[in-house]
Amino acid sequence: MTTADRYATFAAREARGVSPAYERLSEAVSRDDELLARIDTLPPAKRQPNLLFAVVRLLGGPVTDPVAFRGYALANWPAVEAELRVRATQTNESGRCAVLLPVLAALPGPLALLEVGASAGLNLYPDRYAYRYGDHPLGTGEPVLDCAISGTAPPARRPEVVWRAGLDLNPLDVTDPADVAWLDALIWPEHGHRRERLRAAAAVAAADPPLLVRGDLVDDLPALAARAPGDATLVVFHTSVLYQVPPPRREAFAEVVRGLPGHWIANEDPDVLRYPALPEQPPGGFHNVLALDGQPLAWTRGHGQAVTWFGSAN
Repeated sequence: MTTADRYATFAAREARGVSPAYERLSEAVSRDDELLARIDTLPPAKRQPNLLFAVVRLLGGPVTDPVAFRGYALANWPAVEAELRVRATQTNESGRCAVLLPVLAALPGPLALLEVGASAGLNLYPDRYAYRYGDHPLGTGEPVLDCAISGTAPPARRPEVVWRAGLDLNPLDVTDPADVAWLDALIWPEHGHRRERLRAAAAVAAADPPLLVRGDLVDDLPALAARAPGDATLVVFHTSVLYQVPPPRREAFAEVVRGLPGHWIANEDPDVLRYPALPEQPPGGFHNVLALDGQPLAWTRGHGQAVTWFGSAN
């Protein structure tokens, strides 16, 4: 796939109906030979649309008007390129806990959670957040995670979590203003509710920080998993992470995680982690596949706003 195709696909598949600003930017970049030539000087993993847009946001540039964006990116390309080379998309969307919860709540507790690609670890607190599945509230406090659910009943409880740890090549610290600024920059322009949710989730994590370990998802996963308490159910999970991992390493990771005790929850793009004979995606935009121990269970929206169950009842 060319870089132009990558930006056009992002506009049509991920941004449409979710972020009009990013849809416009992606379409414009896909037709801009000068910008594309600059982007193509970067390693493939650094050419992502949402990474470029987040870097420009972080630097204070415009991301709602394609003409202004183009002018800023070209005029400030050395600074933009420098940030692109050291940054990665580490969107830490706590809203994804709402689509994980139906699986987590059904597992035998207490749970020891280990997130791969944890960023700042905000998805390690499904037991601390409140939820609203349509007309069904669950828990109290902030943030409140709204999620449309169909095909299964809303979860009736939150799990008991006794250990939480994250593995990431570059863990972020919610008590560091620079790291929080990057997390904020990764949120799409129109999504004020997600910024409020970030602040509330960051406060939860800062009050009881998780164990975050710098490491590789294949080489360092077994050692971290071995630190989980033996009397808890180990749950290794990840959401929208494996697209950043080359295919051979994805396969190596799957082999490692299948060899661990406990359970494996994946919430990934169906083109990245493939399953046979999936049902048709629901309408309304891009969906991930939620799976438990390699068994696909549901379609989920990228920021946790909806889950459509199709697997066996939990």
